[in-house]
Amino acid sequence: MTEDPGTRIADDGDVADRVKQVVERLGCSRREFARRIVMDPSKLSRSLGGTRRFTLAEIVRVADIGGVDVAWLLGSRTGTPAPARGREPAAVPEGGRPLQIVRETVRLIAEHGFHAVRVADIAAACGTSTAAVHYHFPGRDELLEAAVRWCMDEDTARRAAGLAEACDARAELLHLIALQTPRTEQQRRQWLVWLDLWAQAARSTAVGRLHEHYYRQWRTTVADVLRRGVEQGVFHPVDPESTALRLTALIDGLATQVLATAPDSTTPDSMHAALLTFVDSELTSVDP
Repeated sequence: MTEDPGTRIADDGDVADRVKQVVERLGCSRREFARRIVMDPSKLSRSLGGTRRFTLAEIVRVADIGGVDVAWLLGSRTGTPAPARGREPAAVPEGGRPLQIVRETVRLIAEHGFHAVRVADIAAACGTSTAAVHYHFPGRDELLEAAVRWCMDEDTARRAAGLAEACDARAELLHLIALQTPRTEQQRRQWLVWLDLWAQAARSTAVGRLHEHYYRQWRTTVADVLRRGVEQGVFHPVDPESTALRLTALIDGLATQVLATAPDSTTPDSMHAALLTFVDSELTSVDP
């Protein structure tokens, strides 16, 4: 998943300024724009700030989402952003071609595993060509990173929405547990992608960094909820970090059993019940 320095574009600041114009025209935050072009928000921030150069693939995705020409982004003297001309004959789906490619990649990885998915399969699922897929994501490693990042962003957004509505930290924790219990097709699909990520992370330093980033974020979220629960008096005085480590490890192990065993063995219901038992026995200091 490392980037070839040769794929980075030269930029004296003009390219970054044009990308900023695209973001402003769309009227969204930089974080949301990063989600739409399937890019690490910190990389986008550094590229816009001039401390990192965009790769050509990233510029292609900016052009696709922004509805402008790649040539204009790279310095064509058109004066104003030119409408993107038909790079792909089919109608561009809602959210843009990059997000469609990523969503279909997630679905295919969940169904067949990353190593069994060919670019031709992704192209067929999107109703486009392999060249169009490579246009946005030159390599398989980049597709895996984009797919995992999309799952992370979706998961983070759902967490934030539920946490904002919870009445106390116990309700927040129960919301997080419900999100991690693979009941729905989407939840199962994301867990299957995580399983592929774990296998890749054991063999790839670059994928391992992505894995480490996600789990640091996830455990911090759980630890923060536990800390608030102790402060509110709804949880016993526990060490938030070590308890978050134990709870997230329990979630991982149970979810793996749900996905890898026979349906009448470990089920989503039994997983959820085991996690509630952990909350009641290890954390809850008063009846809700």
